[in-house]
Amino acid sequence: MKNIVLFGPPGSGKGTQAQNLVDKYDWVQLSTGDMFRFNIKNETELGQLAKTYMDKGHLVPDEVTTQMLKEEVIKNKDAKGLIFDGYPRTTAQAEALDGLLKEVLGREVDICLSLMVEDELLVERILERGKTSGRVDDASEEIIRNRIKEYYKKTDEVSQHYRSQEKWIEIDGVGEIEEITNRLVEEIEKL
Repeated sequence: MKNIVLFGPPGSGKGTQAQNLVDKYDWVQLSTGDMFRFNIKNETELGQLAKTYMDKGHLVPDEVTTQMLKEEVIKNKDAKGLIFDGYPRTTAQAEALDGLLKEVLGREVDICLSLMVEDELLVERILERGKTSGRVDDASEEIIRNRIKEYYKKTDEVSQHYRSQEKWIEIDGVGEIEEITNRLVEEIEKL
């Protein structure tokens, strides 16, 4: 089993690229965004709590996100591989993921692939997505810029966590979708 963290700011294409890797390798994508949407749609306690943060453009607290994720890892413990999309976003989450994987699977993160995209392109992509997503936090440029700022502020330390383990790889996230997928596959094939 491979455990891949797909990293990058909002609008960097993590979800699309994760799905391409799922299709190629028959792995399971664990997307915090999907988990949040499911829990919000079904009005779970965790979902309602997450929504109050998301609507303001803030990151959801670690303990809420980690609990949602743990339930998904347990459900998918027999998968060929797991792709973590949107998690971890803080050092505390990275450490929680390390512990969770050891506890549930007896394994660790194999590699962290970080999609690199300039801020102005991120804003443009998210505003475009907002035309159809129905998400409040995709429709306001101010909220989008705040999300990007929060992302950088809180996640720079995560890159240090994985760099110290020699697992951090930066991937150019600009170009045709297939080109970006090929860049990711090239790094995965080195494992």
